[in-house]
Amino acid sequence: MRTFVLLCLWLCCALAHASESGQSRAETAGRSLVGQPAPRMVLKTIDGQTIDLGTLYGKKAVYLKFWATWCVPCREQMPHFERTYEQAGPDMAVIAIDVGFDDSVEEVRKVQKQLGLGMPIVFDDGSLGEAFHLRVTPQHVVIGRDGRILYVGHEANDKLDAALAQARTSSTAQTASAATPKDEPHYDIGDRVPAFDVRTLDGKSLPAFGVRPGQTTVLLFLSPWCESYLAKSRPALAASCRTARERAELLARDGQARWLGIASGLWASHDELAEYQREHHIAMPLALDDSGALFRRFRVMHVPTVIVLDAQGKVLRRSEDVDAAVPARQTALTAR
Repeated sequence: MRTFVLLCLWLCCALAHASESGQSRAETAGRSLVGQPAPRMVLKTIDGQTIDLGTLYGKKAVYLKFWATWCVPCREQMPHFERTYEQAGPDMAVIAIDVGFDDSVEEVRKVQKQLGLGMPIVFDDGSLGEAFHLRVTPQHVVIGRDGRILYVGHEANDKLDAALAQARTSSTAQTASAATPKDEPHYDIGDRVPAFDVRTLDGKSLPAFGVRPGQTTVLLFLSPWCESYLAKSRPALAASCRTARERAELLARDGQARWLGIASGLWASHDELAEYQREHHIAMPLALDDSGALFRRFRVMHVPTVIVLDAQGKVLRRSEDVDAAVPARQTALTAR
């Protein structure tokens, strides 16, 4: 009962302060972007439309809103977003970017129909989130007519409206050269991953694999808010996150495989992940993937996701079910 009460209090506080903390996180993430040339990227909407951002720079202002169907403030801000789209005119492109994290095109279409959204909607595979330093939902990115990033924020407020107005009037006399994002390597089953280290919450830098000859490493990709924030809106997913954590802890104890928890940096900080670890008495090492690099490297767009590496870094298995991903022998041992 006490745990339930604490979870409810945490959720209420998180929702009550979402705007404040979200704005701070978005501005921090966008600090290195503001004033820089916006990346040249070609987008595909869920309706099959192609949008080449590079061809818009120098001609139109661009407003990108990153959102998710499970995100409460995203829905609360939709009337402002739709109104901005309807009033945009010919000198501004307004585009909705579903972050793709624990979401689906089917869910996006449902919300599109429910709310009567008219703007083009893109379902991100993680590349847009990487390019624009996604840290929260919603996250607003305003690009001036000169092709430079003018503003990054979270709230639908006067600062956003001022940025949108300024974006229309920014000079195009010296249009910035659009940057082309670099392609990152991605790894799937059968691929061999180059050696890399993971920095855990206690400050240690641990090899991702190959600590002991012949020992497999299991990477559990997670979100510390999945079990609580999604308990009402996505109860099945919240239960899946809880089950994965509990099973991972149990399986990690027998020592047959080495376990590492990798937490998404979306709506999560070092302190919040540490609190999640304390609250649930998690013994396995946890690391915060604040930039999303590991999630992108393994193309993880859903939590929980389990990826198993052999001692040489070869990807052996991948699953959203812990028991389906780990070796059958290890599961049998813990079931005794």
